[in-house]
Amino acid sequence: MSPATTPVPATLRETLEHLAPGTELRDGLDRIVRGRTGALLVIGDGPEVTDLCDGGIEFDVPFAPTRLRELCKMDGAVILSTDATRIRRANVQVVPSPSYPTSESGTRHRSAERTAQQTGRPVIAVSQSMNVITLYVEGSRYVLDSPAAILQRANQALGTLERYRTRLDHANQRLFVSEINNYATVQDVVAVMQRELLVKRVGIELDQNVLELGTDGRQLNLQLTELRGDNDREIDLLIRDYLIAEGPPSDDDVRAATQALDQLADADLLKPANVARILGLPATEESLTQWIVPRGYRVLSRVPRVQMFLKHKIIAAFGDVKTLLDATEEDLAGVENVGNLWARHVHEGLRRLT
Repeated sequence: MSPATTPVPATLRETLEHLAPGTELRDGLDRIVRGRTGALLVIGDGPEVTDLCDGGIEFDVPFAPTRLRELCKMDGAVILSTDATRIRRANVQVVPSPSYPTSESGTRHRSAERTAQQTGRPVIAVSQSMNVITLYVEGSRYVLDSPAAILQRANQALGTLERYRTRLDHANQRLFVSEINNYATVQDVVAVMQRELLVKRVGIELDQNVLELGTDGRQLNLQLTELRGDNDREIDLLIRDYLIAEGPPSDDDVRAATQALDQLADADLLKPANVARILGLPATEESLTQWIVPRGYRVLSRVPRVQMFLKHKIIAAFGDVKTLLDATEEDLAGVENVGNLWARHVHEGLRRLT
């Protein structure tokens, strides 16, 4: 897992969708690999690409895996349309500027990496000797594994996610009970946040596996959806409950804290003091056992149908969960925009929780 696991960038995501098993483009690439001819493909036929093209054959025909395989028997590059549904040119010599850096040694791969950097378009190189498909996109080099290898890696990650989810559920329930009974500690909060972030990071890795597997990843995606739950929402509510701020934290405050937590390296995430410090909580080892009172967002989220704008109003009025739980129906009805019906609904929901 990378130190700062982030979702798949848009261009890479779109390209991987084109290259997933079951697509025509992947079928064509697999035929090239089996035929051991090698290939250089550029996805995009705008002026930024055509300006680098020299010679070749110009035409405009629908994409077909067999057609791609035959055209790649020639030495030059094949230029596809931006949506990869048509073949525009073949047997083209692509001449990118040598000023762009590359760590590749082979001529085809050096040209592919430089073309991707100069044009901003995805470029695919198929190695004739190694039978490896390499994608260059958004300044990154990405080697496409076989579906079997991806599935094996994904199943290992899924097992890890199941363990993280089990530990998170236990920690979450412990924190909720301590919140209701007014004895939550900094350590309890940090433990839940650490596990939420671990679930999030493994989920992001599995997102990419699902993307690469294409139609073969449907079952994996169903399992991932179930195990992930509403992870982003749970992190958001946890931050809103415990981030140190004057009154309820703003959306910008929550966004900044989320980004800071996402940027923690895995090793740093496992140190409670680092997570506590981002939330503004006491970060020394002794202070981790200090009691802390939440604002009440997580508790209110367990009352059905209460919208976020109403939660903001209620939290701003009562300040913390202890005061909120002690509030009467009349107290709740006196909050702006709440009214008698919502007051009764919220009061009954909170009473059932306690």
